[in-house]
Amino acid sequence: MGIIRATLNAMSGALADQWLEAFEADDMSDSIVFTSGVAVRRGDKRNSNKKGTDNVVSNGSIIHVYPNQFMLLVDGGKIVDYTAEEGYYKVDNSSAPSLFNGQFGESLLDAFRRIKFGGTPSYSQKVYFINMQEIKGIKFGTPSPVNYFDNFYNSELFLRAHGTYSIKVTNPIKFYAEAIPKNADRVDIKDINEQYLSEFLEAFQAAINRMSAENIRISHVTSHSGELSKYMATGLDESWNSMRGFEIQSVGIASISYDDESKKLINMRNQGAMLGDAGVREGYVQGAMARGFESAGNNSGGSAQAFFGMGMGMNAGGGFMQTASETNREQMKQDRAKREEEEKKATAKKVWKCECGAENTGKFCSECGKPKPKSKEWVCECGTANTGKFCTNCGKPKPESNTWKCPDCGTENTGKFCRECGRKRG
Repeated sequence: MGIIRATLNAMSGALADQWLEAFEADDMSDSIVFTSGVAVRRGDKRNSNKKGTDNVVSNGSIIHVYPNQFMLLVDGGKIVDYTAEEGYYKVDNSSAPSLFNGQFGESLLDAFRRIKFGGTPSYSQKVYFINMQEIKGIKFGTPSPVNYFDNFYNSELFLRAHGTYSIKVTNPIKFYAEAIPKNADRVDIKDINEQYLSEFLEAFQAAINRMSAENIRISHVTSHSGELSKYMATGLDESWNSMRGFEIQSVGIASISYDDESKKLINMRNQGAMLGDAGVREGYVQGAMARGFESAGNNSGGSAQAFFGMGMGMNAGGGFMQTASETNREQMKQDRAKREEEEKKATAKKVWKCECGAENTGKFCSECGKPKPKSKEWVCECGTANTGKFCTNCGKPKPESNTWKCPDCGTENTGKFCRECGRKRG
């Protein structure tokens, strides 16, 4: 009982002429994960099988499998044969299962052995197809705000996220046995997604918390969707693969919003950061004074009286505005000197001394033309630049270099063979 490969020279008109029946997958849109096979041109006058039952595959029929489809031949609810390879297959109830594994190899054989059909034909054979393409556009949204501790703001913030994710079937036999409802002939991902969405959101919150632990700014979460997909895969792929035969492919965040309290904290922190800049503070002082003069000039009681009152107010303030302005200018002067010093250090760091004694800033010596020697400095994962074997900040060892120098031509390489002369890495 199974399928064998069939070779047809003129499939356009021969499907209904030469075989009892010819089956293909029913319409399979982007969100359809499972569908039954349907007969090709059942009502055509050239079709010799006029008494066949709908969706029942007769012995000797042909099944057409398209790319990115996985075909299951089912008898009495149990899988009797399958193929992961596109092509034409003839149903032969006298043969043993052919089991065309395609790219899946032994993983499908193992799943088949667990749920294979163990009896005689029950005369209720059907053909089903599983969509092997990436199932995209599965929408998600956090029903309640997710907590996110942001080290930059030093506060527990709360965010909402909306977006889409995609899945891909990795073990179609397990997917059929565990994820597809019994007696279903057509399944849209939305029909079975309620449980998986709950598990997805649980893993999503865990992934968000992990990003928080890795000190990623809350405002940068959207731009780290690639890392988020990896975190989600770590949390879900093992269970979804082993239990149901599919996995997360990608996660896309369309929007992130914050609750009202988080917005207040973020705005307060941003305002404080701005006022920490002496230039911004001075602009604020000058702006306040300008607004005061403008208000005084527009006073309906008379500008002279308003200016007089304004002067009294400024004198009563003990010259606060003047003192604040002087403090700001002094801070701006210090900041400018600090930037100039840092620029000098950066320029000095770029200068290198050649063996001939000449100082240079470019890649080659201006005197003798020798190339700039390679720096022994390396940057740790924590961002610290080092020259020794261990990071001076976190203590992590220097990562091993994959580069090697060819002993014949001196070329530096990363692969197994020299890209210049072809010598194998020894």
